[in-house]
Amino acid sequence: MLHSTFTTDGQALQWTGDGEYLRIEPWGTDSIRVRSSQMHEPEDPDWALLHDHHEPAEAVRISIDDQQGQATIINGSLMVKAQASDGVYGGSGYTEPKCLLSFWRADGKLLFSEMNDGGSLNLRARSFTPIVGGDHQVKVTFVPPENERLYGMGEYQQNIMNLKGCTLELAHRNSQISIPFVVSSCGYGFLWNNPAVGSVSFGKNKTQWSADSTRQIDYWVTAGADYRSIMAHYANATGHAPQMPEWGLGFWQSKLRYWNQDQLLEVAREFKKRNIPLDLIVIDFFHWPHMGDFRFEDEFWPDPVSMSNELRKMGIRLMVSVWPQIALTSENYPEMKAKNLLVRADHGEDLGMMFEGPSQFYDATNPRARQYVWEKCREHYADVGVDAFWLDEAEPEYGTYDFSNYRYWAGPAQQTANLYPREYNKGFYEGQLAYGRQGQIVNLTRCAWAGSQQYGALVWSGDVASTFEAFRAQITCAIHMGMAGIPWFTTDLGGFHDGDIDDPTFRELLLRWAQFSCFSPVMRNHGDRSQHHPDGTTKTAITTAQGERRLPSGASNEPWSYGKSVEDIYVKFIKIREHLRPYLRELFAQAHEDGQPLIRGLFYEFPNDDAASDIADEYMLGPDLLVAPVVEEGARSRQVYLPGDATTQWQDLRDGAMYNGGRTITAEAPLDTLPVFARDSRNHELLGIL
Repeated sequence: MLHSTFTTDGQALQWTGDGEYLRIEPWGTDSIRVRSSQMHEPEDPDWALLHDHHEPAEAVRISIDDQQGQATIINGSLMVKAQASDGVYGGSGYTEPKCLLSFWRADGKLLFSEMNDGGSLNLRARSFTPIVGGDHQVKVTFVPPENERLYGMGEYQQNIMNLKGCTLELAHRNSQISIPFVVSSCGYGFLWNNPAVGSVSFGKNKTQWSADSTRQIDYWVTAGADYRSIMAHYANATGHAPQMPEWGLGFWQSKLRYWNQDQLLEVAREFKKRNIPLDLIVIDFFHWPHMGDFRFEDEFWPDPVSMSNELRKMGIRLMVSVWPQIALTSENYPEMKAKNLLVRADHGEDLGMMFEGPSQFYDATNPRARQYVWEKCREHYADVGVDAFWLDEAEPEYGTYDFSNYRYWAGPAQQTANLYPREYNKGFYEGQLAYGRQGQIVNLTRCAWAGSQQYGALVWSGDVASTFEAFRAQITCAIHMGMAGIPWFTTDLGGFHDGDIDDPTFRELLLRWAQFSCFSPVMRNHGDRSQHHPDGTTKTAITTAQGERRLPSGASNEPWSYGKSVEDIYVKFIKIREHLRPYLRELFAQAHEDGQPLIRGLFYEFPNDDAASDIADEYMLGPDLLVAPVVEEGARSRQVYLPGDATTQWQDLRDGAMYNGGRTITAEAPLDTLPVFARDSRNHELLGIL
C-alpha cells in the first residue's frame, strides 16, 4: 500500500514524506513555482518572484491518483507530473518516501525532469545536507534535453554564447553579475529563486543547482512557444523595466574623475562649443569629504546648485556617484553603527573594504538603512539639482570575497548575498518615486539580481580591461544580461583599466568600442585613463586645504582628447546615435511592456537557423538591425554571418548593397565604420550615414 499522499491547497499541489514538504503551484501564465523544505512548511520570502500572480481558474487543473501515487498539475501550456513512491530501501531497512517531478508542455512534450534515484545508487534529486546547528546546503539535479542551448544567467566575463557545458558561480563580484535565470532553446525558462551563494552546472548529463546555505529549495519554470513569450512571462513574474526617459537615449560623458566644479563645467561647455550632442555628464567618486558622507565637499564643489542649473540650461543632466561604503571616518558612521544600519562581519575586524581607508558597507537589505541613505542623498544631491545616481560597488565589492563572514538584516550573506544589488537599487528608486521623478529614473549600477530591472537599473559590466579580448566578451555579456531579464545594459566605452590616450592601439580600441556603444542600449564614455594628472601639472594625488588626500583624476577622456582624426570618427558615432533615437524609443518600449531585450543574440530572432545559435561576435539590436563590431586589433574587414534563409533580405546600411540570409560574407570595415545590416530594408533612414 502506498502511504505517500498528495493533497491540494487551493490551486497548489502538495506532497509530504521523510521530513520533506513539497509545494507545486501555478505562478503566472504558463508557469509553475516549486518549493521544498525539510521539517517545516515552505516559506514565501521576498526574493525574485512578485506575489500578484493571478491565474484564470480555467487555466489550472490538478488531478491525483492515490492508487498509482501520481499527480498532475497543469497551468496553461505547462504541466508538472509528480510520481510518488515509498518502498523499503534495503540499505537502511526502512521506508523512504520519495516524489519525482517532471516538466512537460501540455501537448505532451517533455521539457526536463528531476534525476531519478539511479536504482542501487539511491540518489536524491532534491538533496538536503544539514549544516550543524543551522539550515541546509541544497542541491537539485535535473535531466535536461541533451542538445538544448542555454542563454542568460547574467554576466560572466567569457566569450561563450551557448552556456551548455558551463559551470557558473552564483555570486557577485566586480564585473561578474549572477542572475539565476536561464532560457532553453527547447522552450522553457528556469529561475533559481534563491539569493544564496552557490553554483550551477549545465552538464550534458545533468543540470545541477546548489546553494551553500538556505532554508529551502525554491525555483520557477515557465514554458513558451518562443523566446519572446518566455521573456514576457519572466517580466510578468519578476517585474518590468520602467520607461527609459529621453535623456537616456543620447551620449553620456564620464571619466575618472572630474575633480572640481570648474573642470566639469568647462568640459560641458566644450561639448556645446564643438556642437557635440551630450545628454548627461557624470561626477565620479571621491567628490565627498569621506566615503559615506553622501554629499559634496565644499572646497572643490562650492556651489552645486549653480552648477546643476548651468548644466540644465545647456540641456545636460547630472549624475553623481554614490558608494555604499561607510568609512570609519565618515560623519555618518557612528549613527549608522548605533542604529544597526551596516553590514556586520561575524569574525575579526568589522570591515568590508580597505580602499582609501577602512569602511563597512551599509546594509541595503534593511529597509531602514535604505531610507536613511536615500534621505541623505535627497538632501545633499537631489535637492541641489542632481538628476540621477551612479550606484557603484553594488555587488558589494568586499576586499576579500569571504561571503561566509558577513551578515545582513535579511540573513547571513551565505544565504542572501546576491540580493544586495537589487535592494540597493530599490532604495533609490522608491526614494526617487516619492520625490516625484516618475518616468525620469535611471540609475547606473555595477551589479543586479533577478528583479533589478523594475527599479530603473542601468547595469554596466564593471571594471573591465582596455583590451580587445575584454571588448569581445562585452558582446556576450550584453546578450546574456538581456536573456537574464536585464534589458538596460551598458559598458565603459574603451574599457576601464589602463587605457593610454597616446597609444595608437588604444585609440583604435576606443573607436571600435565607440561603434559598439553607439548600437547599445546606452552610449556611455568612461574609463580610468593612464597618465594620471589631477591638475595638469602633477601626477600626485590632490591634497585638500585640511591636508586630506584625494584621488588623482586620471587623464582626459573627452572625444577631443585623442587628436583630430579620432575625434572626427568618435563624434560621427555620437551623431549617428541621435539618428537612432526613434528606433531606440521603440525598443525601450518593448522592454517596458513585454520584457524584451534590446541587444539580442542572432538565435533570438532566428531560432530555426542552427548556424546562428552560437555566434558570439554579432548581435541584433532589436528585431531590425544586425550589428557586427570589429573586435580584432588591426582588422579592416571581418566575416559576417547573415542569418535566416533566401527569403530574408539584409541591406548594408553603408552602401545599400542587398544580401540574402543564410550566408557568410566578407564585410569591409575601415576604422571609421562597422558593418550594420538592416533586416528587410527596415531602418532605411540610417542608410548612408555610416
